[in-house]
Amino acid sequence: MALPHAQLLDIIDVKPLGDALRDAVSTSLLKTDCLQLLHLVLPARHDQPEHHVDHESCIHCLEGDVQVLMPGGARRLGPGQMVVLPAGQRHSLSARADSAVLVTLLLDHGDASRGGGQHTPTVT
Repeated sequence: MALPHAQLLDIIDVKPLGDALRDAVSTSLLKTDCLQLLHLVLPARHDQPEHHVDHESCIHCLEGDVQVLMPGGARRLGPGQMVVLPAGQRHSLSARADSAVLVTLLLDHGDASRGGGQHTPTVT
């Protein structure tokens, strides 16, 4: 069963999980017609397959050590660091340590891309 999404104006806690990170799962925190917030938990040495979304997106490392891999290079993120990807940017994520990231997606009528994220695991 899917967890309920937060609603607009709700306070959403995204503080580091510390020791609880090991047992945490990825969740979709909020989804509206225009915006989605994803809390992705990535075990060490876990790669998320390459994909893209149609609009700009933001990847904010909450804890751990994550590389954002792109055809033109990589960006390594540590706790408190973020990168904003341009629209359509192909990328994958690689966790160098147990990690959690907050992903902010701009949606078009509830959809992040027309097929670009088809290989990305669904987060509920």
